[in-house]
This record gives sequence, structure tokens and C-alpha cells, in this order.
Amino acid sequence: MGSIQFAPPQTWMLSRLDECCRPRLNVGEEGSTPYLEIGDIDISTKTYSLSNKPAVKGALVAKKGDILISRVRPTRGAIVLLRETQIHVSSALSVLTPESGILSAYVHFYLAWNPDFRRYLGERCTGTMYPTVSKDVVREYPIPVAPTSEQCRIVEEVEKQFTRLNAAVAALKRIQANLRRYRASVLKAACEGRLVPAEAELARAEGREYEPADRLLARILKERGGKWEADKLGNMSALGTPRKSDGGKAGYPEPTSTDGLELPSLPLGWVWTTLDRVILTGPQNGLYKPASAYGEGVSIVRIDDFQDAWNRPRKELRRLKLTAQEEALYGLHPDDILINRVNSAPQLGKCLVVPEQLCPAVYESNMMRLKLANGIRPSWLSCYVQTVDGRARLTANAKWAVNQASINQADVRATPLPLPPTNEQDRILDEVDRRLSVVTELDSLVSTIAKRGGRLRHAILRRAFEGKLVPQDPNDEPASSLLERIRAERERAGVGDGTSKPRALRRRGMAAEPLVRG
Repeated sequence: MGSIQFAPPQTWMLSRLDECCRPRLNVGEEGSTPYLEIGDIDISTKTYSLSNKPAVKGALVAKKGDILISRVRPTRGAIVLLRETQIHVSSALSVLTPESGILSAYVHFYLAWNPDFRRYLGERCTGTMYPTVSKDVVREYPIPVAPTSEQCRIVEEVEKQFTRLNAAVAALKRIQANLRRYRASVLKAACEGRLVPAEAELARAEGREYEPADRLLARILKERGGKWEADKLGNMSALGTPRKSDGGKAGYPEPTSTDGLELPSLPLGWVWTTLDRVILTGPQNGLYKPASAYGEGVSIVRIDDFQDAWNRPRKELRRLKLTAQEEALYGLHPDDILINRVNSAPQLGKCLVVPEQLCPAVYESNMMRLKLANGIRPSWLSCYVQTVDGRARLTANAKWAVNQASINQADVRATPLPLPPTNEQDRILDEVDRRLSVVTELDSLVSTIAKRGGRLRHAILRRAFEGKLVPQDPNDEPASSLLERIRAERERAGVGDGTSKPRALRRRGMAAEPLVRG
């Protein structure tokens, strides 16, 4: 909400949570449903989801209007307002019931959107394996209490403004979804030959020759075989092995073909091939190093350092110590292609064309590197792998584990690739860049506006708890009288008066220190 000095009207008072909210401590019956665990809370949206899981021993009973506060990671500091009549909740949640005259929504708004409250809890954790905040720490947190009537006006105004803000955010999300769909349609059209005029059509209209993809592929295969022979002869020479009469051609591994695969038809001049036929070097898996090797040395591209068509700048990459041999073996070069081989299903197969600015660097073991033959633009493969069909063909034979999947080098080599003539590749990629640059710019603009919406939400709450969001009414019962009445009712009920608070919090009026910090 931003750092502020609290100086609301004199009718407000600074209190503690345990002065205006009573902890609900009654234990429910084991096995009862529904049951809410800390993992059922979404810390970002301040919402929760219920299932029919049976309650465990020690579960608390919570009722409508109670405020639930998670005290254990990973949702520590998450706060939700219970809207069900009655449920059972984990004992890792503090269950607070606002007293009469204190609105549940008022307390929830103050705590749920207050970054200082989460910081406050994080700084007071105990334990190592499962750092936890005690219930007493939660109850001691200070909260500005407004008169009951003003609480009602604040909640009503905040809900009204949040409704408008939520509608605007939803509209922005629809725009982003439409941009994603448009981006996908551009890539699909590009890889199906529908984005620009075909090279065959242009050549016929202009009365000129062109190199169709089948001729390009034949040339690549010849160059591929020649390189293999040269490498083999070089190895034989280095080992002192006599050259055979076959000139080193024996044992040449024929590349994987698309024979037997059911693939859609392509435009005139295109041809289906496999990556195995057009890879010049690789694919080669990256290197693994223990955590102790990291710190300084050579930049390394790791699994979270790139997405399709995006990479983290080299200056922001982690570094590790390597030998000169390792640097040479795993070094990246401009126009190399990195393919993610181990990851969660949505990320598996993501692809990056290595830009010049990323070099020198090496790459991690959960990805593989390859270089394509001349005449095939690296960005063409990247464009194809970003399509739904291209990614599906690349990961068709993925191996599944519990939380991740993997592909191997053979899977990559066998991946079918639609291949247009080189000139057509260039024109398609230029058009893709032109269209997607507009999408990227619009998406960035929408994201910026959405972030402003988040700041506006905090600004609304800041004004609310400074007493500036709604008009003051001098006829409202002051918060001091409200808190005195709560204490008196507790004493009559024999539940204590909620004292034992710091002297600074007993004074009439507001504390001078900031309660809500950036």
C-alpha cells in the first residue's frame, strides 16, 4: 500500500487484532467435511477452494464471516474471508471472529492487501523445517479501528471500486487472451504457407528459376554426408588408421525419414523432412555441475533463463567455473538452437535461437543444442516449434515422470519439419516479425496498464485506512467507545478483557509509527 503515517480522524483508534477479533478455538470432529488446508488457499487472489477431504485430528471449526490466516509456508500470510456457513480448517490457520461492531470485510481488506502484515509474520517465524508463526504473534498485530458506521461506508465504497477495477482487469485479460490467439494463428499460418505468397508462384509470375525445398534438401543431405566422411577420415588420420578403399563412406548412418508418417499436404515447392536430415551438428545435451561450482566464471543458460523467443540478458545469468575443455565442448555460438528436453509438460520443447549478445556462454544439462545446415534459417525451426502442431510432433514420444516429462535426442531427430524454399523462409520470417512485434508491443502496453490496476487497488485501500475514502460523520460512535464496549462484553462473558497490550497501543488516538509499509 505504500509507506504512510497514520493520521486518520480522532474518532478512530489503534487496536490489536485480539482486542477486536476473538480467536475461534473449538476443535471439530476428525473426518468431518468439508475441510480446508493451507494448500487450498491461493495467496495471490485471496481465495480458497473446497474439496471433500476429511478433516484431520485437531482441525478447527470455522463459520461464515471468520477470517482465516495461514501461519505456515508456502501460503504464510494468506488471508481469506470465509463465506460458507461452517467448515473445518487446518490448525495451521488462525481463525479470528470479529466482535460485534467490527466488520469482517473491514478487517479482511486491511490484512489481505497489506504487504506489511506478510512481512510482519515472516520476520517472526520459528522453526527450521516448517517455519511457523505463533497464534499470539498474529493476534498482536495492530489494526486501525474506525467507527462501525464508517466501517460500513468504507467496505461499501471499497467493494464498489474493486468491482469496477475487477471488470477492467477482466477486460485486459480478454485482450491478452485475444493477443495470444492471434499470435498462435500467425505462427500456424506461417508454417502452413498461408502467410505470404509462395516462392513457386512468385517465380512463375516473374518468369525466373528458384530452388524448391526438395532440391535444397538434396543439397543439404549431400553436404551432411560429406561432412560425416571428412570427420571420419580426420579421426582415422589422427589414430593412424589406414584409409579404406571405400573412401570412408562405410558405416554412414542414414538419417531418419518421414516415410510412413501421416502428414498434411504442403504448398508447391515445400517438402516434409525430419530434423535429423537438416541438423549439421548435434543434438548434444548440456552439462551438469554441482551447486558448489557456481559463483563466478563462465555464464550459463539455465532452464528458467529462456522462453520461446525470449532470453535473459547474459549479464543476468549465473556463472560457474569450467575447464577450457568444458568451455569448448559446451560453448554456445550465434544461431545455435537450444531445445528444452526436461521440464513440466507446458514448458517441454521450448526453443531458443541463440543471439550473438548471449555469447560466450554454456548451457545446462536439461536442454540440448543443435545447429542447422545452411539454407535453413534457425528462426524457421523456432517458429515451427512454437506452433501447437510443431510442439506436439516434437514431444510426441515424451517420457513421463511424476511432475515432469522428457524428450531425448532420438525424439528430436525424428521430429517432422515442413521445409519451404530458403527465400520463402526469409519472407515468412520477416512477416512473422512484423506482425508479432505489434503483438508484443500491445501485450506490453496491456501488462503495464494491468500493473497500474494493482497499484490503484492499493491506493484505494491506502485512502480507506487513512480515513480519506469516504466522508466522516461527527455523529458516529467513536472507535474508543466501541472498543470499551467490546471489553466490557468480554468481561461479562468471562472471556477476558483483551488487555496485556503495549502501552503505546492503549493510548487514545493513532500511533505515530507507520502501520503499512511498501
